Amino acid sequence: MTDTAEPTAPLTTRQRQAASIAEAASGPIWWMLLKILLLAVVDAIALYAAFVLFGQQEWLVLGLVVAVTVLVNYIYFSRRRVPAKYLTPGIIFLVIFQVFTLLYTGYIGFTNYGTGHNGTKDQAISSLLASAQERVEDSPTYPVTVVEQFGTYGLLVTDPDSGDALLGTSEQPLQKVDADVEDGQAVAVDGWNTLPLAKVFTLSAELEKLSVPFSDDPNDGSLRAPDGQNGYLYISTLEYDADADAITDTTTGVVYSDTGEGAFTAEDGTELLPGWQSTVGFDNFVRAVTDDSIRGPLISVTVWTFVFALLSVATTFFLGLLLALVFNNTRMRFRNGYRIILILPYAFPAFLSALVWAGMMNESFGFINQVIFGGAEIPWLTDPNLAKVSVLLVNLWLGFPYMFLVCMGALQGIPEDVNEAAVMDGANPWQVFRRIKLPLLLVTVAPLLISSFAFNFNNFNLIYMLTKGGPRFDDVSIPVGHTDILISMVYKVAFTGQSRDYGLASAFTILIFIVVATISIISFRKTKALEELN
Repeated sequence: MTDTAEPTAPLTTRQRQAASIAEAASGPIWWMLLKILLLAVVDAIALYAAFVLFGQQEWLVLGLVVAVTVLVNYIYFSRRRVPAKYLTPGIIFLVIFQVFTLLYTGYIGFTNYGTGHNGTKDQAISSLLASAQERVEDSPTYPVTVVEQFGTYGLLVTDPDSGDALLGTSEQPLQKVDADVEDGQAVAVDGWNTLPLAKVFTLSAELEKLSVPFSDDPNDGSLRAPDGQNGYLYISTLEYDADADAITDTTTGVVYSDTGEGAFTAEDGTELLPGWQSTVGFDNFVRAVTDDSIRGPLISVTVWTFVFALLSVATTFFLGLLLALVFNNTRMRFRNGYRIILILPYAFPAFLSALVWAGMMNESFGFINQVIFGGAEIPWLTDPNLAKVSVLLVNLWLGFPYMFLVCMGALQGIPEDVNEAAVMDGANPWQVFRRIKLPLLLVTVAPLLISSFAFNFNNFNLIYMLTKGGPRFDDVSIPVGHTDILISMVYKVAFTGQSRDYGLASAFTILIFIVVATISIISFRKTKALEELN
């Protein structure tokens, strides 16, 4: 007698929902609490970012932050979006640290962002008027009290004519407030800490720089109190006309207008700095290839970058391959010990090794000149040609262990039957290597050679730690030298010198990206032909 199972009716939607709720409730409670805690942290960060963006009036970014926060909460509180729960963190980090960085760098390349052009137009106007302020000779004396709130210093001012209490900071113009008054002077206001005179005397440097706008109109001047007790009215010798969008120097009568290039400019081309950040289109790219003071070093640096990357890959690969062939011989004794010694340069940080080599190659007291060459003064790092040779030698010492390990692994992956068959067919060792081992080796190594080229194309650590790009070119407008490669040139344009041009540096970065991407795409397509060997 056999038992037959009775067919069960399919669950309804309500029953399935109840089952999922029961299953979730039966799970560990600590996991649910941890999820809620992590989401609370994310929401708190997003809320803080939203307040900051709202204050800066960055509406597009604010909308993105709000939308992403809502989407994240929906995904992790949902019971069905299981794949999205695993993909969301990676996608968010990818967008923030990769996509956004690339897009923002590209955007900066089309602007004049840099020294003298790193703020908004309103900030530039305020800075220009403040920098040209002079004290009004018949200015009344304003009794002041220095106050502080969350690290921001302000002036609590008493109007000598009306007796009104006014409060302002460097960012906020004077406004009427309700204050505590003693002997006809405002001394305290709610929400602000009144600083005692002993503390005020220690803030002389900060108070000398503190300039409180008298009103929303920058032409009304500002109030300053260098001693922290008495304030005086200061008026700028520059006058801004909002209707004409121009600044007039009242002492000379020269008018500076907005020409659309991010600065107020006179008819003779003289600019008032600071200016403001503005979009300049392809001007940075055009300047990079047409300005003689930039084009000359750019061409030299570009050529040297290709030479350095190609020679670095070639020398490290062939030396690593040679050593791999030697130490792949099973008849050699103590092979493992020799291998460990050979990979030691790869075990040390590259920037530290470059610093050590820079000391050994010092012209006056370096180990190489003093010990190996008996006190000779060979300019390893100061002569243009020798400096390039030195960079290649040090990079060879740093890079061959990697190629040695790669080639060793690739050689051991070649079946021994292939070598034996070639020997039986009468091939000599050179023919076996050139016609069998090398092609099979390139199947594995070719993509790594391409990545090695891309790495050396942007090998900033070695160049900067060993030579700092020197010796420097003569008669150039950017601080670059004979051993600089494109990435170190970008760094110097952006972060060194008296004038830092982030827009031009970003334009160079875009060009580097295009070059490396093009070479990589072409090279990977060419290496597909090697796959037929498998």
